[in-house]
Amino acid sequence: MRNLKHILLAVFVLLLVLAILAFVLENQQPVSLLFLGWGWPQLPVSLITVIALLMGMLIGPCAEWVVRRVGRVRRKRSG
Repeated sequence: MRNLKHILLAVFVLLLVLAILAFVLENQQPVSLLFLGWGWPQLPVSLITVIALLMGMLIGPCAEWVVRRVGRVRRKRSG
């Protein structure tokens, strides 16, 4: 049973890597972004998508930490 779990995990990781590789290879068209007046140099669509994903992975936990921290402070004041 343990070996089956390892094999399924390995297959899942392999499929995920292949999907990411296919995404990167299929989205090499250069695009230029303009956001709030700031212009970016032309970068591949896949790179911009990966940068946005990584930023979300950093901002999400930080925002959750702030919300929990504010909740604790409010509970201490009211209780």
